[in-house]
Amino acid sequence: MTKRKNGKGAVYHRTDGRWEAQFRLPGIGRKSFYGRTRREVLQKLRDASWMMSLGLPVSSRNRTAGDFLNDWLEVTRRRVRPSTLRSYELNVRRLTPQVGHVPVSRLSPAGIQGAYQRLEAQGLSAYTVLQAHRTLHRALSQAVNWGLIQRNPAALVFPPRPRKRQLVALSTDQLRALFASTEGDRMHPLWVLLGTAGLRLGEALGLAWEDIDFQGGRVVVRRALHHEPNKGFMFLAPKTPTSLRTVLLTRCALEVLRDLRLEEPGGEGLVFTNRKGGPLHQSVVGVRLRRALEAARLPRIRVHDLRHTAATALLVEGVHPKVVQDMLGHSTITTTMDTYSHVMPTLHADAVRLLDRILRGQDPQEGPDQAQHNAA
Repeated sequence: MTKRKNGKGAVYHRTDGRWEAQFRLPGIGRKSFYGRTRREVLQKLRDASWMMSLGLPVSSRNRTAGDFLNDWLEVTRRRVRPSTLRSYELNVRRLTPQVGHVPVSRLSPAGIQGAYQRLEAQGLSAYTVLQAHRTLHRALSQAVNWGLIQRNPAALVFPPRPRKRQLVALSTDQLRALFASTEGDRMHPLWVLLGTAGLRLGEALGLAWEDIDFQGGRVVVRRALHHEPNKGFMFLAPKTPTSLRTVLLTRCALEVLRDLRLEEPGGEGLVFTNRKGGPLHQSVVGVRLRRALEAARLPRIRVHDLRHTAATALLVEGVHPKVVQDMLGHSTITTTMDTYSHVMPTLHADAVRLLDRILRGQDPQEGPDQAQHNAA
């Protein structure tokens, strides 16, 4: 027998020709690994030691996909937002009846493709199945990193391609109508901020008065308010690193926020609160917006669509997408361009008209009507 340091296991050559390695598991006892060569069992020992350090069962290599996904959820739990974890858990529950019984090392692209087809046959939408695919792909990518499998079988699968949701936004006239109809309402400052600064709702509800620089005309986004079932309200870091940002405010937003501040001169807490001074729940905000839109006879939109309204208005007026990206806190300009691709044809047409005026020797600042008048 070859002696090794404590906790590193013992390796010896058996009389039947195989090599055996023993590893001591806390609270369980010894576990044996077998192989045809000493190198093979030493590798198994190193894998077992490493997996135990991650908090994973040492037998993960032989575990079913369902057990592996549960292990992955436990490791992931401390590294993602609560809402993201709930989405992962939901998708794992959907996937487990389909592939949970298969050993993770034997998952195949064909088997996964069949699982997606069965989920769609059960009535799940293409978007829902796509979300399940994304969760499985992420989990199996980690399995590759952990050395449990050599390649990610989900990467070779064709996931459903749901129809892209049409982005909804108010026009500038409709936005002005919403502001006019809600003036004097307790929620009016929130509608103005969301519709002009492009903040996410959680970011706006997480604002404290110290985050607003009235003299500089800007707001610092440094956290988001989140409500976790059975745990209550909590403050989280913004969605992405680029979401930590400073946003310049319009004059109308500054005015309504200044008026709100005068109503609560002694308040040092949250900017937007319920009538008792506590945090606002996002569902309550949604109900209030729906009522405000109905009263103003405006199209029904989500609260998040006020963020889209601000971005769309700026892009239509020719503001560079990079500026809009910074304001929204998107991680890349690709995200901005993809999200607002419906605006791009209009911008493209405007750019062509601008180039045409330049080539004709006309003033680029002239509008098309003025250019036609000058030509006449």
